[in-house]
Amino acid sequence: MTEPKAPASLPQYLAEGIPKQDDATLEDIQRYVGELLENRDKDVTSDDLPDDAEPVDDDGDAEGTVVKEKVTCGDENCGCMNGGDKHGPYLYRYFYKNGSLTSEYVGKPGES
Repeated sequence: MTEPKAPASLPQYLAEGIPKQDDATLEDIQRYVGELLENRDKDVTSDDLPDDAEPVDDDGDAEGTVVKEKVTCGDENCGCMNGGDKHGPYLYRYFYKNGSLTSEYVGKPGES
């Protein structure tokens, strides 16, 4: 029986190393890869969100959790960066993409 061909996208060191593993290690690798895939697009929990983020009801079809939050603008001369009031509130959608928590600007509350 011939060994299956490794996908072209697999780095050579893996394509050469994985077939050399014993059955138990291959099963561990398979389980690990499954867990990685599950984790990549997991649901966002309140523990994942910034402390001051306030989840809002969202009837959109997009994945993730929409929150209302106030933010700093990044201008070192602005009061928001020096303990003053932050800007907003603004709506952001938080979601996992390839295992990393990601956010995207949605708009201001009340905008359609």
